[in-house]
Amino acid sequence: MPRNTPNPRPCRDCDGFPVVAITTGTRNPDGTRTTLTVDCPVCHGTGTTAPAPALARTGR
Repeated sequence: MPRNTPNPRPCRDCDGFPVVAITTGTRNPDGTRTTLTVDCPVCHGTGTTAPAPALARTGR
């Protein structure tokens, strides 16, 4: 029997891509580029958000 677990929704800010690598423009001694990894500030790197409660969606 299947469970009734809600499907997680993708984050509206990162659209499900929560972690990105940004190049700094400098190079390491071996020639590779230096990168920074940054998490989405809204979902904190999970890529999903919890569904809003029903009353919040209706505006009551």
